[in-house]
Amino acid sequence: MKKIYTLKLLVALVFSSITFQLLAQGFESYGTGIKIPLDTSGQKFIRFINWHQFWMRSAQYNPGSTVNGEAQSSGIDFALRRSRFLFYTQMNSRFMIMTHIGINNQTLVGGGGLGQAANIGNTSPDGKKPQIFIHEATAEFHVITKKLTLGGGLHYWNGVSRMANASTLNFMTLDAPIFNWANIDASDQFARMMGWYAKGKLGKFDYRLAFNVPFAIPASNGLTRLDTSAAKNNIVNASYRGIGGAKPAYQGYFMYQFWDQESNLLPYMVGSYVGTKKVFNIGAGFFHNAEAMWAAKGNGTRWDTVRQNCFIWAVDAFLDMPLNKTKGTAITAYLSYNKHDMGDNYVRNIGISNPANGLAKTGTTFSGTGNAFPTVGTGDIFYAQAGYVFPKTKIGKFQLMGDVTYANYERVNNGVIIPDVGLNYYMEGHNAKLTLNYRSRPVVDYVEATKPFGALETTERKGEVVLQLQIYL
Repeated sequence: MKKIYTLKLLVALVFSSITFQLLAQGFESYGTGIKIPLDTSGQKFIRFINWHQFWMRSAQYNPGSTVNGEAQSSGIDFALRRSRFLFYTQMNSRFMIMTHIGINNQTLVGGGGLGQAANIGNTSPDGKKPQIFIHEATAEFHVITKKLTLGGGLHYWNGVSRMANASTLNFMTLDAPIFNWANIDASDQFARMMGWYAKGKLGKFDYRLAFNVPFAIPASNGLTRLDTSAAKNNIVNASYRGIGGAKPAYQGYFMYQFWDQESNLLPYMVGSYVGTKKVFNIGAGFFHNAEAMWAAKGNGTRWDTVRQNCFIWAVDAFLDMPLNKTKGTAITAYLSYNKHDMGDNYVRNIGISNPANGLAKTGTTFSGTGNAFPTVGTGDIFYAQAGYVFPKTKIGKFQLMGDVTYANYERVNNGVIIPDVGLNYYMEGHNAKLTLNYRSRPVVDYVEATKPFGALETTERKGEVVLQLQIYL
């Protein structure tokens, strides 16, 4: 099996090398993208941004994974990680509206529209004809120039951390660690909520605050049927609450910018400036949603639902600076500590653009199918990333990068560690780039004595290689 995976990995690397050569000629500068002025003052305009992120991946799958009902331990697949279209209109210097639409995570077996799986008997959509949906729709006005802007709608002005507000256009790493969006597609809509927000700058101090009401969670996402033989565990299964009664959520992020100032026109925070700015920021933030979580407690004969608060806070620091402007060398670094209190023993598996869509009846683990692993949960999470831009060449810039997540979840005995290492090839900055990334992820299963609701531990590790092509303007 290892020989087969090695062969697939070599095929992926050879294809990567060929692709690098074909695209090594570079592109013209994109400037501000597609910007249409509406008058001669420059204050009225419409700007359009369009981007695609395409993945080729070779991965080892979790034990028991199936693809359309057939057992598969590894494979090569393709995925459209993101396909987005964003435009914003400034009526004058005080008013702006923004709309952001698109799709995410279309794979060969998932991410498609409803009804696309009927012919093959699956209960979930296959990979065809994904449904475009609204990511953001906001309207805002400047109350005090630069100091205070108020807005409302379906928005991305998040609390907690820089990574919770990350731009998907200019990651230094292949992607976000995902725990940074702790409620993703549960009580929010793909990291967005509906409500009011305030943002602004007071000198070098940058802030954002939001008041939202979370989306209702379907009953199917609530508490599963209980196995009363597990009464000794007391806390049986922490989970998102069911339909109705959602209380408001409050969040904020505060940042002090020591050197160059970053724009807050849009909510997105840059992952790497690739040596074009000198930035050093420290920040702190929070998210609070009363009674957002629920768990069951019991003694084997009586089970009670206990509501619990969701409270998340974090501190972080970001550094991005050129080392030698003539040569084009630069460094980027980010460090954060996140404290997640999401209810007793809560843990959630997530598999990004999951290449598998089912599980065998036997031989499976808690991690689930494909590339999923415990990504979000109650506990302490440490995250770090770093990158180095090599001297520029005639065909562009190269950046060696890597990151590591260490999550000490309440329910997982030996922690969850996810390291990544990779290389960015910037043909024209982030507007046209290739990213090659390797990840080692844990496979997590129950401690035998605590099945089916008790403690977990890492039992083995799996690897995956991704080649991403990103172009946007």
